[in-house]
Order: sequence, then C-alpha cells, then structure tokens
Amino acid sequence: MNYSIAIDGPAGSGKSTIAKRLAKDLGFTYVDTGAMYRAIALWALENAPDIKDERLIASHLDEVDIDLEYSEGSQQVILNGENVTDRLRQEETGKAASVVSKQKKVREKLVSIQQKLAGSQSVIMDGRDIGTKVLPDAFLKVFMTASPEVRAKRRFDELTLKGEKCDYEEILKGVKERDHADETRKISPLKPADDAVILDTSVMSEAEVTGEIQRLFEERKRS
Repeated sequence: MNYSIAIDGPAGSGKSTIAKRLAKDLGFTYVDTGAMYRAIALWALENAPDIKDERLIASHLDEVDIDLEYSEGSQQVILNGENVTDRLRQEETGKAASVVSKQKKVREKLVSIQQKLAGSQSVIMDGRDIGTKVLPDAFLKVFMTASPEVRAKRRFDELTLKGEKCDYEEILKGVKERDHADETRKISPLKPADDAVILDTSVMSEAEVTGEIQRLFEERKRS
C-alpha cells in the first residue's frame, strides 16, 4: 500500500527539513513542491521580461521541463536538463516563486506532476496547498507553523552559516510579505486543511517535530 503525508506551512516553518528527515526514516520519496515552483520562477526570471505577465508565462510553459532526481537520498531539481538545485534558495528566486505560484497555469502544470508522483509510490510532500489541493485524500495532513520572528531568525542563521551577508529586519519584512501573498492569493491560498493536525514548531526541536509526526502516522495506521 502506498501512503502519502502532506506537510503544509508558511516559509521558514521547517517543513522541508522535517519532510526530508521523515522520508529518510520511513523510506518514502520526498517531494519538495516549493523547489518545483522556484524552478519555474528561476526560468521566468531568466526568460520573461515581466514575471507578472501570466499570459506570457502560460504560453511558454511547454518549454519548461522539470524533473526530480535523487542522489544519495537528496532531491535534485533538473530544469531543462540543468541541475539548478543550488540556485533555488536565492532570495530573488524565492520572491519570484511567490509571484508565479499565483498563476493558474503554473499551478495546474505542477499539481499534475505532483499527483502522478503520489499515485505511484509512498511520498511525503511539503508546500503551501498539499493537503487542500494537491493531495486532498492524503493519509496524514500536517500544518506546520511558527512565529514570523522565529522563521526569519532561522533564515538569517541559514544564510549566515553559508557566509552570506544579510539583514534580519529585511528578512523578517520579506517573511511577512510572503505570508500575506500566500494567504491572500486567489488560487489555492495558504491555509490548513480542515482535517490537518496543526503543529507550532516555534519552540520544538527537529527531533521533537519528527517524532510527533511519526507518532501521528503510526497512530493513524492502527486506527
């Protein structure tokens, strides 16, 4: 039997880190849907005069080919034959992803790919609308959140560790702006599914969050 676990939440809530860890522990395939949107955003930044031009981007989506490959358990995102994984975490790409992810045709293209992946294997997917739109019948749905300040600090620490110069207040502003954009978009806004378990990770360690979701999964299997 194939199982699906949907993990949703705002940027910086830790969902990708937890999803990767859970996938490894459970032997599931991890699908980072946010990375897929970032890949299209990266393509748009490099090829579209205006990334807000929905009609233009929709007319060229057939030119965008996104594949997922796995190397030593790590997801690699291939955009038109090029491994762009290392470029997807740039701040500019993240902001552009918030723009293109609102576009109907972009979402339709990626949701179709994501649903096909879930139909063939046990998966853990994280994103903004997995439990509400992509996998509405997921075996387990979790909505992870944390305060904007905590999420901004996590991003600040991540960038600092990489040696990048950054400003905490600017990052916090960006987190709040992205929250607003994700929560108010007309197509698949960010919100918990009605049957999702909500986890506030502000004061939880990775091990605690992972353990809690594993407990929920095993509990649901027994019920």
